[in-house]
Amino acid sequence: MTIQELREARNKAWQGAKAFVESKRDKDGLLSKEDAEAYAKMEQKIKDYSAEIERMEQMEALENELNKPVNTPILTNPQQPGGGEKAKTGRASDEYREGMLAALRSNFKQVSNVLQEGVDADGGYLVPEEYDSRLIDVLEEENIMRKLGTKITTSGDHKINIAATKPAAAWIEEGGALTFGDATFDQILLDAHKLHVAIKVTEELLYDNAFGLESYIIAQFGKALSNAEEDAFLNGTGTGQPLGLFAAKGGGTVADTVEALTADNVINLVYALKRPYRKNARFIMNDKTVAQIRTFKDNNGAYMWQPALTQGEPDRLLGYEVYTSPYAPADAIAFGDYKYYNIGDRGTRSFKQLTELFAGNGMIGFVAKERVDGKLVLAEAVQILKVKAAAKAAKA
Repeated sequence: MTIQELREARNKAWQGAKAFVESKRDKDGLLSKEDAEAYAKMEQKIKDYSAEIERMEQMEALENELNKPVNTPILTNPQQPGGGEKAKTGRASDEYREGMLAALRSNFKQVSNVLQEGVDADGGYLVPEEYDSRLIDVLEEENIMRKLGTKITTSGDHKINIAATKPAAAWIEEGGALTFGDATFDQILLDAHKLHVAIKVTEELLYDNAFGLESYIIAQFGKALSNAEEDAFLNGTGTGQPLGLFAAKGGGTVADTVEALTADNVINLVYALKRPYRKNARFIMNDKTVAQIRTFKDNNGAYMWQPALTQGEPDRLLGYEVYTSPYAPADAIAFGDYKYYNIGDRGTRSFKQLTELFAGNGMIGFVAKERVDGKLVLAEAVQILKVKAAAKAAKA
């Protein structure tokens, strides 16, 4: 196997190990002795992959060193600035990146053969690995659900098995007959819904690219995809898009519906969530709801809201972290363990240029696409508080 194949095998083994642990945890979040031993074997296999990769990398480095000529003539002035070779960053080739930018600036009139490395079946150019990585960085930075949920990368439909009923113990008399219950299981399917963002850029801007057009397009695409994802992960209907946390069917469990939001309502919401989920629970709410809750006080006159002590850290309410989103409904608050919200990424994101569609207007189009799905696999893990007064105010 090559080093790349070993890396892919290690990554696949690691994803399998993580999925195994999540599926085998009991209600207290622990593994049985047998499952722990099985995971230890998986972990050892991953370490073996790492050791073999390191060994092959050392062999490759040694081979390259031994193949160097004994004497290499100096072809440039050692004192000349810029005479050294630019350090290689990322896994996409420097020629590919430079060729891509040259093609963009010349309206794809200067296309070098190195760009063939990224040609796909539709005549576009797949995102170099640096591009895709930075898009993912933007998505995870902007999207709270990608921070809190469980992310799964899959090449096909991903099936998740859920225990619908659990066995219950019962007392019986000495010599009495045993009672048997039926264990039932449900299955949730993570599909793939297509999400895209497109912009038009004038040819003059491409010719006179005085600023970082590459970084600008990536950042804007990443933010647009992130906003659309977060809205769907919270409010999606499940038809042509992910199924949201606040969805009436398939979302979190509605703990209570109240006329107006009070401090007692928030406290009751916390304890509506079962104890095993509370240790990793967080609040998700709209900024308008935050403005109201920040005025709540306990019986001692102390504010229930606890501002973060460190910049960048989330504020807290009743000791639990609070995340705000402009897409969270103004008439509801979610409280739960969001690792049970599974986000399925199908493959990699793609980035393409459209040269003919807007040619008559002197513009070039660019489009980024991804296929993603999201579902809450355990409804009881997230409790929802509905507020009628907030709903009426929003309609007004």
